Amino acid sequence: MERAHDAGKNKLVRRLKIIEGQMRGLQEMVERDAYCIDVITQTSAVKRGLSTVEDLLLENHLNSCVHRQMTSGETAKAVGEVLKVYQLKRK
Repeated sequence: MERAHDAGKNKLVRRLKIIEGQMRGLQEMVERDAYCIDVITQTSAVKRGLSTVEDLLLENHLNSCVHRQMTSGETAKAVGEVLKVYQLKRK
C-alpha cells in the first residue's frame, strides 16, 4: 500500500513541477509581449494540468480516505466529503 501511495505522490509532484514550468513560461510570455493567442493557449494547458492534479487527488482520496470511512462506519462523513468535492468542482 505504501508503494502505491509513494507512486501516486511522485506522479502528483511531477505534474506540479510541469505546471510550475508552464507558469514561469507564461510569465515570460507576458513580459515579452507574446502573441495573445499563444498566451491563451498556454493558460489553457495550465488549467488542464491543474484539472488533472485535482482528478488524481480526488481518485486517491476516494480510494483511501473515503473507502476507509465507508468501511469503518463513518458513512455520513464520507458522503459529506464527496459532496463537498463535487460542489468545489462545479465552481
